[in-house]
Amino acid sequence: MIDTWEEYKARLRGYIAKRVRAREDVDDILQNVFIKVHINLHTVKTHGSVAAWLFRIAANAIADHYRSQRPWEELSDEIAVPEAQRDYIVELANCVQPFIAELPDIYRLALTLSEIEGLPQKHLADRLGISLSGAKSRVQRGREKLLMRLLECCDIEAGRGTITGYELRKTNNCRCG
Repeated sequence: MIDTWEEYKARLRGYIAKRVRAREDVDDILQNVFIKVHINLHTVKTHGSVAAWLFRIAANAIADHYRSQRPWEELSDEIAVPEAQRDYIVELANCVQPFIAELPDIYRLALTLSEIEGLPQKHLADRLGISLSGAKSRVQRGREKLLMRLLECCDIEAGRGTITGYELRKTNNCRCG
């Protein structure tokens, strides 16, 4: 168990920190993950499945955290996020994966490991055998290339940190919508 803790602690913490706004909750969620791991470690059949299993537990713990913070009363329709706005976010999220797949290998790998799997950039650098600044550059350039690809396809409207609408451009190489 101690080996599992040391091997995955930083990666899981980075994964959780990217998904939880309140920094003071990150370590609490991480502790809950390892309590669940300790209780259920005997159910893992092969070492190769440990990482996926740990990240699934972390994702569930994050969901539990947000569920536990639901407001006591429902928001009025005037305040709640409109259904159409949620649809924009989901639709555009579906566009991102094919665009990531089209990126050059060095950017695709950097984005997948850091943004999707939650690997801290220091660990990304170690894993790729490059400097920390090199890892940061790859992630940043990958983000830029991904954004440029998305903007080639769509006009995106944003406000207050969220997508409020989008319109597909007339292009033959767009997979959105």
